[in-house]
Amino acid sequence: MSEEIEIKILGHAGRITLRRPEALNALSYAMCLAIEAALDAWANDDRVALIVIDAEGDRAFCAGGDIAQMYEAGMRGDYAFGHRFWFDEYRMNAKLFHFPKPVVSLMQGYTMGGGVGICCHGSHRIVCETSKIALPECGIGLAPDVGSTLLLARAPGRLGEYLGTTGTRMGPGDAIHAQFADYFVPRADWPALIATLCDSGDWEAVDRAALPPPASPLADQQAEIDAFFGGETIRDCVNLLKLSDSDFAQSALAAINADSPLAVACTLELVHRARLRDTIENALEQEYRFSYRAMEHGDFLEGIRAAIIEKDKSPKWRHASLDDVAAITVAGMLMPLGAAGWNMQAKGYVA
Repeated sequence: MSEEIEIKILGHAGRITLRRPEALNALSYAMCLAIEAALDAWANDDRVALIVIDAEGDRAFCAGGDIAQMYEAGMRGDYAFGHRFWFDEYRMNAKLFHFPKPVVSLMQGYTMGGGVGICCHGSHRIVCETSKIALPECGIGLAPDVGSTLLLARAPGRLGEYLGTTGTRMGPGDAIHAQFADYFVPRADWPALIATLCDSGDWEAVDRAALPPPASPLADQQAEIDAFFGGETIRDCVNLLKLSDSDFAQSALAAINADSPLAVACTLELVHRARLRDTIENALEQEYRFSYRAMEHGDFLEGIRAAIIEKDKSPKWRHASLDDVAAITVAGMLMPLGAAGWNMQAKGYVA
């Protein structure tokens, strides 16, 4: 565990540092449990004024969850490991969202999937000139999760629908515009800022260190995004995109068409549901319904095979196109799970 993540109290700060730069700091199940244990220990520890979360390496804060073991288990027909991973990870995400003290997170390079769940639920979310934040889950047959559908639902206009279904990467200006981040601090200034936070416990040091963010291309595209992605279903959005010959419309359409049709259709519905009931618990409970079924009834295993295992980039999705994904199929993927469903109060996953 010490090789994957470092957790300690330094000065007035609880320090969490991901230490798998060679794996783009992919989040393992053990790392999830370690972060949760630290949150539980520090919530009422008077020595800890705030938490600082960062990661080693330049390429990524965290490019997502470590899914190799989940894939191997799923290919054996053992879906319980994936269920347990997601169940416990989502509980950790909710605890970060509700943590009673400031949480300062620093996102360099790629912050995707599970990395968003660690960094983007905190109170002081910092990006730099290399930051690239995205939710590319639909490309591997999964839907945006770790509470990210709440972030998508809260993004201005219809950015959430667009970002969730296309997996578009956000630079630092975009991330702040979309409300996935709060502050722009140049990477070179991070060591001094972290030292100040640990020495003083003064979270206002982040405000003093922040500079005006770079421009946001997403802000310039906001009106176009709102016009195309305001549909009730993904097919409504796609039909509008098909009617336009703009570069933006054609790029968005190509991104959607490359992803799992089932995952894309469910993602739009998940964002809508998160917007209707604006709580982290609702978002995670709805996301878990899809994640729970994604290996057995969705495209997750095929998506991982094509992208990560065999890397042929030619997934054979269950549905040839979005036209083949019936509304009842989306509803089936998002039906309540009964006793197997996710809830914040559960101490752990129960098969």
